[in-house]
Amino acid sequence: MNKYACEYCDYVYDPEVGDPSNDIPQGTPLDDLPYDWTCPDCGATKDYFEPVSS
Repeated sequence: MNKYACEYCDYVYDPEVGDPSNDIPQGTPLDDLPYDWTCPDCGATKDYFEPVSS
């Protein structure tokens, strides 16, 4: 699974880890995050996340 970086603060969402602070389980793809999920660091919506190139 691809990792995604926030355009504003560079937080990286890793689907293999999920977002435990927001009760998002491991293995949750970015597209499957709830519509109201926001970056845990800066509050940006998932529309502001771009794939991280390897």
